[in-house]
Amino acid sequence: MILCCGEALIDMIPERTANGAEGFVPHSGGAVFNTAIALGRLGTRTGMLTGLSDDMFGAQLRGALGAAGVDTSRVVESSRPTTLAFVHLQNGHASYVFYDENSAGRMLAAEDLPAIPAEVTALYFGGISLACEPGADAYAALLDREGASRAVMIDPNIRPGFIKDEARYRGRIDRMIAAADMVKVSDEDLNWIIKGSAPLDEKARALLASGPSLLVLTRGKEGATAYLAAGGSVHVMAKQVEVVDTVGAGDTYNAGVLAVLQREGVLTKDGLKGLSPDVAQRALEFGARVAAVTVSRAGANPPWAHEL
Repeated sequence: MILCCGEALIDMIPERTANGAEGFVPHSGGAVFNTAIALGRLGTRTGMLTGLSDDMFGAQLRGALGAAGVDTSRVVESSRPTTLAFVHLQNGHASYVFYDENSAGRMLAAEDLPAIPAEVTALYFGGISLACEPGADAYAALLDREGASRAVMIDPNIRPGFIKDEARYRGRIDRMIAAADMVKVSDEDLNWIIKGSAPLDEKARALLASGPSLLVLTRGKEGATAYLAAGGSVHVMAKQVEVVDTVGAGDTYNAGVLAVLQREGVLTKDGLKGLSPDVAQRALEFGARVAAVTVSRAGANPPWAHEL
């Protein structure tokens, strides 16, 4: 089982009401939540570890996870509110305003973390949950506690607006990347992590050398490149489709890559360390395929396996 560890929240998506005024419709979301949903819909055995509220939005999130076949037995429930993200869409691209103070997800503490059974063979971390304290420290503690015996993937999905103490955040994310077996970064993420004017290829190889066995660098419509610990790299172009919006695209991409690695039996520490170019290419191609479906329809709505 792949255990997705991080935020689950409500995306408030703008929509025209019957009288023509703009309102907001609550959609289940969050970067890590979206990846869990996508994995579940693709038929990959998946669970989620997050802080969920016992309010109506928390019930909505739990119901969506269950409908996708995602195991929720590691969810930590509380009476704190659900995080709300109000979405602004412009030319298909999304920006967000978050209401996250004292939320069920953000206030997750290390002492709240459940035991992780042996059936969990891989951990996935990412999103704003790695920036918003105290929850970010709880997820770092979980990686320290459980990561040595399991494959670990991290997508930092860096949003500078959430970073209150840059030095503290950099220290935490650097430690987590060094402990990970697989890291996915966008070109913007990589340029934030490694400052300077060096080429992206040089920065990618430097980040790979810091600890991971596999680094996936995405560059929007230019596609993605996988850098392998065994040497060499593989590049796959993005699929060209008519974009409705980009909400959840990267999260779905991550699920596609993870699903192939799990199916191929290489989502392990040794498997990622010796990953072949052929398997890496198949993983990136499938990630691009499922992400293309998501961007072709509104909201974070990953495809089910039968749709492919």
